[in-house]
Amino acid sequence: MRKWAHEHAFLRYSFAFVFIWSLICLVLSLIVWSSYYASIEQDKKLVRANALKDAASLSRAYAQYLNRTIEQIDQVSMHVKYDWEHSRRSLKLEQQRSQGLFIAPQFELVAILDAKGKPVTSTVPIEKWQDTTLRGQFFYHQNNNSSAMQIGLPAVVNSSGKLVVQFTRRLEDADDAFDGIVVISVEPSYFSSFYDRQSLGKGGLVAILTSDGTVGATRIGDSIPFGGSQVFSQDVQFKTVVGVADFPGPSSFVDQQSRILGWHSLDAFSLIAVVGLNEQELFDTYEPIWIQAKKTGVTTTILAWKKHQSKQVRDTYRLATEATDEGFYMMNALRDARGKIIDFQVVDCNARGALFFGLNREELIGMNMSSLQGEIYFNMLMQIYTRAMETGFYEDEYELPDLSPLNMAWARRRLTRSGSGLAVTIQDISEKKEAERELRRLATKDVLTGLYNRHWLMEYLPKALKKAKTTEQMLALLFIDLDGFKNVNDSQGHTAGDQLLKSVASRLQSVLRPSDNVVRLGGDEFLVVLEPVEKESMPARVAERIGDAFGQPFWWEGQKHQIGASIGISMYPLDGDATETLLKNADIAMYAVKATGKGHYNFFKPELYQKLKERVDMERALELAIEEDQFVLYYQPRVNAETGKMTSMEALIRWMRPDFGLVPPIEFIPIAESNGMILRLGDMVMAKACSQIAAWEKELLPIVPISINVSAKQFSAGALPKKLSDCIKNWGVDASLLEVEITESAMMGEDNAIIADLCEIRELGVKLLVDDFGTGYSSLSQLQRLDMDVLKIDRVFTNELTKSKEGDIFFKAIVSMAHALDMTVVAEGVETQEQVNALRRLACDEIQGYFISRPVPANCVPELLLKQFLLPSSAST
Repeated sequence: MRKWAHEHAFLRYSFAFVFIWSLICLVLSLIVWSSYYASIEQDKKLVRANALKDAASLSRAYAQYLNRTIEQIDQVSMHVKYDWEHSRRSLKLEQQRSQGLFIAPQFELVAILDAKGKPVTSTVPIEKWQDTTLRGQFFYHQNNNSSAMQIGLPAVVNSSGKLVVQFTRRLEDADDAFDGIVVISVEPSYFSSFYDRQSLGKGGLVAILTSDGTVGATRIGDSIPFGGSQVFSQDVQFKTVVGVADFPGPSSFVDQQSRILGWHSLDAFSLIAVVGLNEQELFDTYEPIWIQAKKTGVTTTILAWKKHQSKQVRDTYRLATEATDEGFYMMNALRDARGKIIDFQVVDCNARGALFFGLNREELIGMNMSSLQGEIYFNMLMQIYTRAMETGFYEDEYELPDLSPLNMAWARRRLTRSGSGLAVTIQDISEKKEAERELRRLATKDVLTGLYNRHWLMEYLPKALKKAKTTEQMLALLFIDLDGFKNVNDSQGHTAGDQLLKSVASRLQSVLRPSDNVVRLGGDEFLVVLEPVEKESMPARVAERIGDAFGQPFWWEGQKHQIGASIGISMYPLDGDATETLLKNADIAMYAVKATGKGHYNFFKPELYQKLKERVDMERALELAIEEDQFVLYYQPRVNAETGKMTSMEALIRWMRPDFGLVPPIEFIPIAESNGMILRLGDMVMAKACSQIAAWEKELLPIVPISINVSAKQFSAGALPKKLSDCIKNWGVDASLLEVEITESAMMGEDNAIIADLCEIRELGVKLLVDDFGTGYSSLSQLQRLDMDVLKIDRVFTNELTKSKEGDIFFKAIVSMAHALDMTVVAEGVETQEQVNALRRLACDEIQGYFISRPVPANCVPELLLKQFLLPSSAST
């Protein structure tokens, strides 16, 4: 019984021992597996974090690449526009292509469309040129004065079904009226050539999106699909201009592969550059390590776990990393007696990592970090490595100093705490950084002059302003516009203009300090950034030096050209503390110089902005007035100089502004002339005059002809005879009741098209009047050739009558000349009885002016028509 009890106790003890030992093994196994899975999850987090950084960096580089590429296309479109407008529309793109231009593979098509949208010259045969997708861009240019290039994504260019990106730019005639568009068609694949398998992998993605989400050029790996929208399975919208995020495959991409997308908006264009990294492909690189780690956990026994774990991990680590281009190191922390880390020892590495130090693997293992680095650089590294031991992780990209033994210029390093040491990864990113540097250089340099461009300025100036604020120093911007540059381009051609711009760039740099910068904003506009500015008078001295430098002629092929510079100056902090504000104020100051004679400089003043604001407000109000038809016609009679009988009336436009009342023509006609709204006003006057004639005919009034004024821009825009014809037909009026007054400057020249238009107008039965004669550049031979009906002598000459003998002689000469050409003579601006008497004596046919009648509204005209004879009784014969 006692023996049995003893054996029973032994069995219980043995069972407890086995149970407890099994439990310990189970706990140890759980610890091992938890460690494995925690390590794997940490690795995955690191992979994703690095991928997010890479996607952001690549999207930024892609945006810079696109900016540079599209700016080059922008330059091509400007060159074509310039050549077309300055070749009198005789440019032949077919010939230029045969001579070696526009043959680059990306140019699917370069063409010119006229004002009606029909192709007139193209690098492909016009009979094969079919396109119905440009309608939106064409109408945009037709109805907007902006000369900026427009981008359409994407469009089918012809019957072959090729997908292209359309770049268009507005063409204008000599009077800035719409004259058609330049079209450049580029295959989308050209914009995805940025793709690099080493950086993006086999399943990476690049795409271009417009700001509204329209998909343009796309690429996944080596596949460039037809139709960018096929890459995304749903609309993609980015709410920020720059960003990075995970996008799930099944709901985002047609290949159902999840990706990390980075996006970056282009600074100069309304486009978004998108780069995507395939998540599965990223994790596949590390999968062998994780699989091996799991196998190690299964095959490693509990009792030998501590002994073999470190060796297994290192072997697996090295096995998985030998085939990569990264250097891997296992670094053990060496401590002093107090536990302070004093050095790190290489306990394992891959061949690539050893090669970075110029050693083989066997030589590097066992070496201390202190023996690999100089003392100064070792102390710098110890701070970083010690911090990584404390925080568990450290990562950065850094430019290696001369003290570093590593044979590379830039490196990306990642330090992860592992037990009593660090797992270190070093990757050579020198080529990538050099590519980024070159992209930045190209994106920030003007191709022609080598100066910085607007893109550089918008990045640099905010930093310069921040520095000026910190150091409490001043900064100045000099906005420079060249005077006379257009004349060189027109007379000597584009090559001479380019050479001149290069010379201007050199001359500007020669009068500045090394700390100052010159920027070419575009065209013949430059900007100088002066920093620091010690005294407020300094910008004026620099502007004077620039003026003196431009006082010397520029030479091109033995010919000298005199070019001036109008300079507007704004200063920080006096004129603003933000980039846009200072640029705007310098621009305003420059325009003030242009308005007062050019060739000098001016500092910004608040009142200059007020004048510009008033002009902008007037332009907006004028645009609204045209849309709402706030205009009426007043009529001023012309009468026979002898009898006083009414012979005609001149229609004069008046603006009845609801919030201000009657606006004098002198305040809005010049603005309408400068911004092109005069064309719409001219059409309005034509229609209102014909409508009024028809209304008076219904009232059976004794109607006389109505003359309307046609501006130089209306006449140069073309189609004037057709507009007159359509208006006469629409209102059913007799053509003889309509007359057209044209200024000398609008019709004088050698252009056969002018003569043809005048002949067409006369054939309609409409009389032609030369308005304000004596203020233009006409000659006797030109008047004879143009065969005009009536000559209206400007009020300046009428005012000289009775004041001097020379005034009478000059007026008589004009009358004699006009009568010799069988033209009726009208004196404008008649205000006194003495002038009437003098005009009769000089055989002037008709008179017009306040002495007869001021301009009157339409409701006062019937009384004048019924009266017929309008000379005051004292003036009658």
